[in-house]
Amino acid sequence: MPRGDEPEESRRPDLADPDSFAGVDELGAQAHDEDEPDLDAPDAAYTVGGGSRGGIGGIGQLGDNLALGPVPDLIADEGIELHELDDEGAPAEFGDENGPEARRELMAVEAELNQRWPETKLEPSLARIQALMTLLGEPNHGYPVVHIAGTNGKGSVARMIDSLLTRMGLRSGRYTSPHLQLVTERIALDGRPISAARYAALFNDIAPYVAMVDGASEDGVPMSKFEVLTGMAFAAFSDAPVEAAVLEAGMGGAWDATNVADAQVAVITPIGLDHTEYLGPTPADAAAEKAGIIKSGSVAVIAEQDPEVLNVLLKRTVEVDAAVARAGSEFGVLEREVAVGGQMLKLQGLGGVYDEVFLPLHGAHQAANAALALAAVEAFFGAGKDKQLVVEAVREAFAEVENPGRLERVRAAPAVLIDAAHNPMGARALATTITDEFAFRRLVAVVAVLAEKDARGILDALEPVVTDVVVTRNSSPRSMPVEDLAELAGSLFGEERVLAEPDLETAIETAIGLVEQNDDPEEPLAGGGVLVTGSVVTAGDARTLFGKEPA
Repeated sequence: MPRGDEPEESRRPDLADPDSFAGVDELGAQAHDEDEPDLDAPDAAYTVGGGSRGGIGGIGQLGDNLALGPVPDLIADEGIELHELDDEGAPAEFGDENGPEARRELMAVEAELNQRWPETKLEPSLARIQALMTLLGEPNHGYPVVHIAGTNGKGSVARMIDSLLTRMGLRSGRYTSPHLQLVTERIALDGRPISAARYAALFNDIAPYVAMVDGASEDGVPMSKFEVLTGMAFAAFSDAPVEAAVLEAGMGGAWDATNVADAQVAVITPIGLDHTEYLGPTPADAAAEKAGIIKSGSVAVIAEQDPEVLNVLLKRTVEVDAAVARAGSEFGVLEREVAVGGQMLKLQGLGGVYDEVFLPLHGAHQAANAALALAAVEAFFGAGKDKQLVVEAVREAFAEVENPGRLERVRAAPAVLIDAAHNPMGARALATTITDEFAFRRLVAVVAVLAEKDARGILDALEPVVTDVVVTRNSSPRSMPVEDLAELAGSLFGEERVLAEPDLETAIETAIGLVEQNDDPEEPLAGGGVLVTGSVVTAGDARTLFGKEPA
């Protein structure tokens, strides 16, 4: 039978046709039947729930067990609303949304999500996430969006933009990846991660619709974990509701799940090589994918790029008739001075100059990120020539920026710094910052890298600025074996400068011991440091070891 001649009741939703999901409930039944309803027919949900044999808690059924539980006493003390009572008529005791029970619920959800494809396994397509958005009522279109893609700096820029929007008086949502310690970090409202309980509730709310999308996949590819998390973020922002959302693309741009949003402002951070198996062998190839977040009529705010990358990005803006703001042309860093705990900046924005801006982060790359974030928020609010944001609000927003795992000091003596650099470009920026802004007598690196990353490039960038390296592994099953990393480090550093330890905690203890070791009585003990880096996972594991809370 030709597809178009199928009986209505035999058709199923088609991922290639989002409209086919219209009128479908969470059990997969078609609503709005054109025939007159049979009012005497048995209720489908009642039957699914076991009919009269089903107890309270089935699917839409009460059955003959309606009165088996305690009958609520609706007499309450003055000042207590009825919805605050439990079934005994006493005020309900609400649990800690990040307490043990909530964490157990979170872990159960994570165990279920981890059965899906991880972020490292992709089937490039927006069909599945678009189908989910259709089923959920398009929560991706309920608020203006600032979308960020690039190779390095996305998370830092996202946090800066979020802080600026919040200081300007908007309720904001932020979606970033990956997380350092706890998955709830990925979805933030008003600058703070959602609770464990809210994370579990979001998943449970959309799970029936995710199952429908899985069932409609003709190629057998279910929604990936990242796609489901993206759906949860959009739902959270819609429920809040937020007045602006900041989205970080997970990988690429054009076919990244976050790209079902149509951003008013598209931000492109520096582009280099990473994920070459999906994004291509050259930075220009990666740029072509990442440029996909630039939509018709939007404003593209672009960080400084290599010429061939910039050409690709500008070509996209012409194709979709997007406005352009470029670092080094329309905005940039005018002055920067190293300060205690960060740096003082003078920034050229789209609407004028912003001076005396304190940024509590280290490195010229973070100053560039600040200029990029500022220009993005100016574009969001329509700032331009002679139309500037409130300078004092900008200063306050940048002073309040928190960026865990980015040259973060977690111990004072000896100093222990954590940085999530996970590719050669990030490692080079880290090495430059160490050289320019720190004066360590001795610096020992603790390095754990994921197996698919360019470990040689990372180690090569760090070699000139550290005295020794302790290689180890992090908690990820994808972590490079210690033996392989030690062999690679030995070829770059020389075997006398390389130690290997089986786990991160032992490696950090060994590094601290090396820094505190003093064979020369005339050499000062002060001025030693430990740098823990190589992976986002490594940075997160180290934060946990030093008792830092997810943020």
